[in-house]
Amino acid sequence: MNIKRNDVRNIAIIAHVDHGKTTLVDSLLKQSGIFRANQVVEERVMDSNDIEKERGITILSKNTAVIYKDTKINIIDTPGHADFGGEVERVLKMVNGVVLLVDAFEGPMPQTKFVLKKALDLELPVIVTINKIDRPEARPEEVIDEILDLFIELGANEEQLECPFVYASAKEGKASLELGQESDSMEPLFETILEYTPAPEGDKDEPLQVLISTIDYNDYVGRIGVGKIERGTIKSGQEGVIVNKLDPEKQEKVKISKVYEFQGLNRVEVEEATIGSIIAITGIENIHIGDTICPVENPEALPFVKISEPTLAMTFSVNNSPFAGREGKFVTSRQLRSRLYRELQTDVSLRVEDTDLTDAFKVSGRGELHLSVLIENMRREGYEFQISKPEVLYIYEDGKKLEPIEKVTIDVSTEFIGTVIDKLGQRKGELVSMSEATSGYARVIFSIPARGLIGYRQEFLTDTKGNGIMNSIFDGYAPYKGDIPTRKDGSLIAFETGETTTYGLHAAQERGTLFIGAGVQVYDGMVIGSNPKGQDIEVNVTKKKAQSNVRASGSDDALKLSPPKIMSLEEALEFIEDDELIEVTPLTYRIRKRILNASMRYKSKKNK
Repeated sequence: MNIKRNDVRNIAIIAHVDHGKTTLVDSLLKQSGIFRANQVVEERVMDSNDIEKERGITILSKNTAVIYKDTKINIIDTPGHADFGGEVERVLKMVNGVVLLVDAFEGPMPQTKFVLKKALDLELPVIVTINKIDRPEARPEEVIDEILDLFIELGANEEQLECPFVYASAKEGKASLELGQESDSMEPLFETILEYTPAPEGDKDEPLQVLISTIDYNDYVGRIGVGKIERGTIKSGQEGVIVNKLDPEKQEKVKISKVYEFQGLNRVEVEEATIGSIIAITGIENIHIGDTICPVENPEALPFVKISEPTLAMTFSVNNSPFAGREGKFVTSRQLRSRLYRELQTDVSLRVEDTDLTDAFKVSGRGELHLSVLIENMRREGYEFQISKPEVLYIYEDGKKLEPIEKVTIDVSTEFIGTVIDKLGQRKGELVSMSEATSGYARVIFSIPARGLIGYRQEFLTDTKGNGIMNSIFDGYAPYKGDIPTRKDGSLIAFETGETTTYGLHAAQERGTLFIGAGVQVYDGMVIGSNPKGQDIEVNVTKKKAQSNVRASGSDDALKLSPPKIMSLEEALEFIEDDELIEVTPLTYRIRKRILNASMRYKSKKNK
């Protein structure tokens, strides 16, 4: 018999990056009485990963739950970056409605469109929340029109167009149903969630079905599967079978050791749970995203959302530089391979393939940020390896070469628009639209090949003097657009192994921009700077000043070095060319030539 669980609501909070999702969850948690009155609570409490805290972004979707008027509201905080769209796509299968958050100044952005389309395709009701209503430059009326235009563009039905609007300041913890209305809490948003999000329904006496949408890992209990009970009831200690819709052969008998529900930031153990509950399950070693847990006598898999394909790949290989093994804890190909394949268990958007070489692996992801977060996590865990320049993944249809296209939205001061249009035009970008925004800013939208954006972000920040905002999202495949000019700068390459000296660096800095300072260990073939003239130049940065008895007045004055440009991982990925690699260790990043020896490098160029 079908029942409605009126005591439960399941929602996901979706939005573009920086529109305030995690801050909104903070406010809902604080106002639901989850924390003690004297408890010290961090800001953006849901961003638990170190990299999330440092960058101020959400990378992994997180589950939490609050109680409001005897109703349990399960909330999933999702990432806003397009590179982590795979996280959003799959967690939407766990919910019955979404809260779409939009910045009162920026309005709908590329990722807003992406996540909203996914929600509309699954026919989920949407509660639109205009956030940051207290921003001085907020323009809520115009933003509402833009959102409604977006709904129409995405083919929303009548019911979806009748969605409620809530006006909020997540930071202040206030929400209201009317513009200009005063409020001192999030109660209007809580009430709207209860009213507009359908209660989960299903038959609790039917055979069990739990679709696993997220995998977590814990050193004590191993793999933890998180999913929603679609029908039936689950008990701890129960026996069952895992089946997979995409892999019908996969059927394995399992025993569920413990069942947990979410309460605030904690998982609370329960004896049993029924339809509509979002639960975490332990005790199943081989559980994967997309698996369905069923009773042994009725193995019936649920369909799982198709995750978008990766668009960018790079090669991860064992570090073979002269400094290999000095700083890393895990340096062998076996350790590197095992770590990369382990990542596949929790990241559905990633692909890892073995190559012809035993010590190199091809890793494909949704974008530069997606791959750089994996690299950063591995580095912090003590891994040492090398990575190649990112390459775009092409597909072939009817003998035609197609390449991934990105839709880029740029908000920039009007004085820089000419430069931006010129630069993106050189990179095969096509101007889609241009609109004048408030306070001297304009918004330009481009359609551009994904490879045209590799290496552009730094140039963009320089061209706009740090005042531009650039957001991009995958926009399908199109016929290959032709060659795009690559980096204009050449490399300054260390001539011999040793420690850099102020004397050697002083001579080298006249040739370009240095990436390192004095007293740094370098090796022959390591890239230590860039040369604006576009040629690779070997420089001796370990050279010491010859001692002499005769000294002229003032000759011993200290030599002055310009501060080096310390490259971040993203900057290094944008800088390197095909004949260069990045050496990643727990302590540092080094850029190097693939062929370290200068004469061998020269010969290989000659033979091309």
